[in-house]
Amino acid sequence: MLTVLLILIPLIAGLITFGLKGSGPKVLSMISSLATVVLAIGAWCRFRTAPDSLNVVANWIPQLGSQFRVGLDGMGVMLCLLTAIASLLVFITINGRSFEKPGSFYGLMLLAQAGLTGVFTAFDALQFYIFWELALIPVYFLCSIWGNEKRIAVTFKFFVYTFLGSLLMMVGIIYLYFQTPDHSFSWASFSALQLSQDQQSWLFWLFFVAFAIKMPIFPFHTWQPDTYEQSPTPVTMILSGVMVKMGLFGLLRWLLPVLPHGVMVWSDVAIVLCIIGIIYGSCIAMVQSDLKRLIAYSSIAHIGLMAAAVFANNEQSLQGALIQMFNHGINIIGLWIIVEVIEQRLGIRNMAQLGGMARKAPRMAIFFVIISMANIGLPLTNGFIGEFLMFSGLFQYNHWMMAFAGLGIILSAVYTLGMIQKVIFGQENELTTTTTDLKAGEMLALSLIVIMIFVLGVYPQPMLELVSNTTEVVNKLF
Repeated sequence: MLTVLLILIPLIAGLITFGLKGSGPKVLSMISSLATVVLAIGAWCRFRTAPDSLNVVANWIPQLGSQFRVGLDGMGVMLCLLTAIASLLVFITINGRSFEKPGSFYGLMLLAQAGLTGVFTAFDALQFYIFWELALIPVYFLCSIWGNEKRIAVTFKFFVYTFLGSLLMMVGIIYLYFQTPDHSFSWASFSALQLSQDQQSWLFWLFFVAFAIKMPIFPFHTWQPDTYEQSPTPVTMILSGVMVKMGLFGLLRWLLPVLPHGVMVWSDVAIVLCIIGIIYGSCIAMVQSDLKRLIAYSSIAHIGLMAAAVFANNEQSLQGALIQMFNHGINIIGLWIIVEVIEQRLGIRNMAQLGGMARKAPRMAIFFVIISMANIGLPLTNGFIGEFLMFSGLFQYNHWMMAFAGLGIILSAVYTLGMIQKVIFGQENELTTTTTDLKAGEMLALSLIVIMIFVLGVYPQPMLELVSNTTEVVNKLF
């Protein structure tokens, strides 16, 4: 029942929020997000003692062979917890802000959370597809209504990319459905299929393109920087912190176990695309002056490394990718909170117009430096253990691929340190002398992030235990 409540609470709260006015949407959103964090922690505890109790099967559309199947393994628990924490951090950060049509804004944010949680818990392909779209639709409206001046064209591009990817995945799901002996959409039926290598080879691309667009992986990435730049920053936090993990989750839950021979045939090609994305994203990030675009391109590089580790498909690479999915989500949200603070205070994101903020906003400067260091994997921060395991797994798979992927570490340090220098240090100017330090809500959100950075950096054992035996992470639960 815990698993169902993780979906139902934000879903029902989101629908109710549409009809609320005044401070009602903020209050209900905060209550809902706190409740889902508590439930996600409860699911983690229950998973350690009685994992089968988190699985729910109910009749849904028996005529189509589709049942309502939700469940949680270590990967699902981790990503549901990330979704709940991310939503709470966003609502804490924007508590002091006002939005036009707040009921609609907060309602759509909660519906997106429900869709994301549904994706991470689904063990029925049709149900997975429905939640996949449910997570996308609210984000489309959030970007197109509350985004910046170029939001319409950018949101249309985002919609076209993701819709085409979803369409390809739907074709693949329908084909696999007709290959199952029992005409079922269940994960167990799909993973038990004995398809020929030729079938798996072309089916691989239907699913891979859909997941690659969502992450995104080069060359399917072009929607991402524009969307991150034009979206409201709270929406960008959810997009980059959680929603891109849908693609990585799809690889692990559906692509690897259902089409293993297709993965074996095309894994080298996929890893090469990921490595190109790592180097390309890092190089483009180095020449950016806009904070949002710099973080957007850096995210392409980080996600590319995680995807490459997934396709390396050994114990260490998979563990590293899973841990990094959580840690990257926490760190990138922290960076977006800093960007939100700067944009709200000064109305700009251009690093050439910033500088000397350490004097006027010392607490913000400290948080910015800590989170930036965690984002490049400094030892004793949460970003280190995942990167270490991913590179170790890639080294086992192919030495040369690991060497080229490792360039991302060097480039990441270059653009991150440059960003810190331009934003925090240097000379003050007429604009930055007017800035103020963190408010209570911003301070609380960033403090929670920094606590997680150091706790998971110094003692990552709980997370390692959660994703242990990752070669078994796709084992059937039903």
